[in-house]
Amino acid sequence: MFDDTILIVIISMMTTLGAEGIMYATVYRTDKYKRLKSSLDKQSKQLEKKKDAAGDLTRQGGQRKKIENLEEKVKTYNRELSMVKMKSMVAISFTFMSLMGMFNALFDGHVVAKLPFTPIAWFQGLSHRNLMGTDMTDCSFIFLYIVCCMAFRQNLQKFLGVAPSRAASKLGGGFFNPTPPK
Repeated sequence: MFDDTILIVIISMMTTLGAEGIMYATVYRTDKYKRLKSSLDKQSKQLEKKKDAAGDLTRQGGQRKKIENLEEKVKTYNRELSMVKMKSMVAISFTFMSLMGMFNALFDGHVVAKLPFTPIAWFQGLSHRNLMGTDMTDCSFIFLYIVCCMAFRQNLQKFLGVAPSRAASKLGGGFFNPTPPK
């Protein structure tokens, strides 16, 4: 079981490195991405400064309008960045799905780890997928793989400096989280 756990962690690291390598080659090093990213960071910092300077109580007509315009610009840049990344993300998704099928067949029905807790009912279908028995602390391949990939990808993006800024992330407005109607 321990060997399988280590193998899955290594597999998730390698697939994450591969995906980020593909993203770097097709997206992160392009001039359009760099231009949009710098514009987004600049507008996000400007927005943060305006919000801090204005305060919640002192936002009057003109100041509030400027902040709303900056928020719209940040959302637009965020949406454009999402569109730039989309083609590569689709290709990576199809590649991962095929790899997932291969690895799922390899580890099907094997307990690969023991969880130190009983997952909530909503996650039990994923954490105990294709495993026999009723011990819900048994962990399947898919659960461990997904958790490891999410952890590695976020940290790798931060390390490489391509993670979205916090200010831009807070506002949303990307392709998959459109702006709410007013």
